[in-house]
Amino acid sequence: MPAESLRWDTLEALKNSQKGRLKYNPDWLEKGEDILSGCNEAPSLSPLSGLILKRLNMSPRALQKTCSLGSASRDPGLSEEAPVSSTSPFPSANTQPTPLSSPLLVPRLKKDTEQQIVGDEDSAPDASDDLSPATNPIPPPTISLLSPRATQMEGCIRICEEKHRAKAKMELSLRQELQEKLVASVASRESEQLKRFEELMELKQRQEYQSMRDMMDRETQESIGRQEKLKEEHKNRIKILNLRLREAEQQRLREVEFERQRQVEGRERLRALNAIQEEILQLNQLLEPAAPTQSGPSPDLTSYSTRANQLCSQVSEVVRMTAEGEFPSVEDMTVAERALHEMRSLIRVMQEAAAQAQEKRKKEQEEEEERRKMAMLQAQQEEQKKSAALSAKEKARKKGLQTKAEQSTLKWYQELQDSANQCAQSFEGLNNTKDIQTKKLRMELQKAATIPVSQISSISGSKLREIFDKIDKLLSGRSVVSGGKSVSTSQHPNGLDFVSYKLAEKFVKQGEEEVASHHEAAFPIAVVASGVWELHPKVGDLILAHLHKKCPYAVPHYPPMKDGTSVEEYQKILGYRVEDGGVEAQDSFLKRMSGMIRLYAAIIQLRWPYGSKQGPDPHGLNNGWRWLAQMLNMEPLADVTATLLFDFLEVCGNALMKQYQVQFWKLILLIQEEYLPRIEAVTSQGQAGSVTRLKQFLESSLRSRQIPPPKGQLSSHFWRS
Repeated sequence: MPAESLRWDTLEALKNSQKGRLKYNPDWLEKGEDILSGCNEAPSLSPLSGLILKRLNMSPRALQKTCSLGSASRDPGLSEEAPVSSTSPFPSANTQPTPLSSPLLVPRLKKDTEQQIVGDEDSAPDASDDLSPATNPIPPPTISLLSPRATQMEGCIRICEEKHRAKAKMELSLRQELQEKLVASVASRESEQLKRFEELMELKQRQEYQSMRDMMDRETQESIGRQEKLKEEHKNRIKILNLRLREAEQQRLREVEFERQRQVEGRERLRALNAIQEEILQLNQLLEPAAPTQSGPSPDLTSYSTRANQLCSQVSEVVRMTAEGEFPSVEDMTVAERALHEMRSLIRVMQEAAAQAQEKRKKEQEEEEERRKMAMLQAQQEEQKKSAALSAKEKARKKGLQTKAEQSTLKWYQELQDSANQCAQSFEGLNNTKDIQTKKLRMELQKAATIPVSQISSISGSKLREIFDKIDKLLSGRSVVSGGKSVSTSQHPNGLDFVSYKLAEKFVKQGEEEVASHHEAAFPIAVVASGVWELHPKVGDLILAHLHKKCPYAVPHYPPMKDGTSVEEYQKILGYRVEDGGVEAQDSFLKRMSGMIRLYAAIIQLRWPYGSKQGPDPHGLNNGWRWLAQMLNMEPLADVTATLLFDFLEVCGNALMKQYQVQFWKLILLIQEEYLPRIEAVTSQGQAGSVTRLKQFLESSLRSRQIPPPKGQLSSHFWRS
C-alpha cells in the first residue's frame, strides 16, 4: 500500500509534534493534572472549513487525495460530512492540522494511560468505546480524516499502550505486594515490640512490687526491732523506777523511824523533865514551912528559900520552852538535872539548919506532937483494918494463882537455854575466824540453812517437799547446792552445830516476822519444822530454846527483875526490842509475840505427812494442853495474856477440842467465868481490844459448842499439788 511507505515518516512527524513530545509521568494523577484533557475533546470542524472545502473543490487533485484518504478510513468516530483529501496525508498551510496530529488519537492515549496509572481493570473494547465524548449524546458533524496508515499507526500505539499498561499493572502489583509485605513486617515488628514492651512493663512492675515488698519487710523488721528496743527501754525504766521507789520508800521508812525515835527520845526527856520539875516543886514546898518560926524567919533559911525559887524559875523556863511544841534538848536536861542536884543540896543544908532551930522548939512541940501521933495512930489502925479486909478479899479471889512458873518448867527452860549456849560456843571459832576460806564456808552454810526456810510457802505440796528434802540432806551431812555452789556440813568439824543453830533461829524468826504479818503462813512453816524436829531432835530443842528466849510467854515464864538489872536489859528479857536507847511500841511487841505463839501452836498439832509416824510426836498436843494449863495458873498480864490466849486457841483450839473433848470445854468455861474477870481487872481502857476479841471468841465457841478449823490449814488436796 502507498501509505505503508510513509509509516515511519508519520511516526517521526508524530514524535516531533507538540503532543508527541509529551513524556509519561506516573505522578500526574497524584498531582491532579489532566495532561490529556485536550486529546479527549471531540474533533470538530473549524469555522473556516467552508473556505477550505471551496478551495478543495477548485483543486481536483487535492480532493482526490482527500477522498482516497477518507475512503481508507473506517473510524466510526469521524463525521461523514467532513471533506477528505485524496492526494496527501499532510494538510497544507491554509488548512487544519492533519488527523494524525489532531486531538482524535490523543484522548485515547490519555485515557489508556490514566487507566494504567489508577489500575483500572476494564477491557480494551470498553476503552476504545470511550474515545467518543460521553458528554455529547449527539456528536457534532465531523469529517473522518484517518487513513489506513493512520489506523495502523493507531494499532501500534494501542499495542504499545497495552504493553505499558501491563507493565504498569505488574509493577503496581509488585509494589502493592511489597507494600503489603512491608506493612506486615512493620505490623509484626510492632507487635513484637509491643510484646517486649508489655514484658518490660510487667518486669518493672514485678521489680517495683518486689522492691516495695522488700522495703515493707525491712520497715516491718525495723519496726519490730524498734518495738523490742522500746520494750527493753520500758523494762529498764520500770526497773529503775522500782529501784528509785524502793529507795525512796526505804528513805521514807528511815526518816519515819528516825522521827519516831526522835519522838520517843523527846517524850522520854519530856517525862524526865516533868519529873524533875515535880520533884523540885515538892522540895520547894518543903522549904516554905520549914523556914518560918515563931520569932520570924532566920536569915540563913531565907537565902535558901530565895535560891530555891530561882532554881524553880530556871526549870520552869525550860519547861515553858518545851510547852511550845518542842522537845527538851540534852542541854536543857543537863540544866534541869543540875538545878535538881543543887535543890537537893539546899534541902540537906536547910534540914540541918532547921534541925538546929527545931531543937529550940522541941519542948513546945512535944505535946502537940503527941496529940498528932495519937491521931495518926488511930488513922493507921483504921487504914490497917481496911487494908486487912481488902487483902483478905484479894487472897480469897487470887487463891491458887502464882506469879512465876513451876520449878519443873523453869528447869526445862534453863536446860534448853544451856543447850543452846553450848551449841553456840561450839562454833564460836567458826564465827570469829579470820581465814578467808573459812569465812566463805560459813556464809555458804548459813545461806544453805536459811534460804530454804525463807522459800517455804503454801503454793504446792511438791515444792514444800523439795525444801524439806534439801534441809534434811544438809542436816544429814550430804552435799547440797546453794547459790550455784556445792556445800556440806562435813566440810567443817562444827558445821553441823552451826547449821542446826542457824536453822532453828531462822524458823523462829519466820514466826516473828512472816507469821506475825500473815497468820496463814504458820502452817507450811510449822509442818516443815515438825518434820525436821522428828528426824533431827537437836534442831527441835534449839527451836524451843530460841522461841523461849525471844518469847518467854511460850514457856510460860514471867522473868522477874533482878537487882542491878537496868530497865532496858529487863525489857530485852521480856522480849522487847531495844535499839539506840528506845523501846519498841507495844503494838509491834504484841504482833511479834502473837506470830511466835501461832507458830508454836501450829507445830504442836502438825506432823510431817511423809515421815514414819511409828513413834510419838516430837512435840505433840500434850505440850499445848500443858502450856494452856500453866498460863491459867499464873497471874494475867495486861494486854499480853489476852492476846496470846486468843491466838493460841484460834490456831490450836480445834485440835485440842477433838483430842480432849469434855475436859477442853471445862477449861474454856473456866477461862470465861474465872480467868477472864482477872484479865479485865488488870486491863486498862486503852488495852481492851485484845480482851474483847478473847471474850467474843469464848462466847461464840461456847454458844455453838464448836471451834472452827484455823484459816490456812493444809488439806489433803494441797499435798497432791
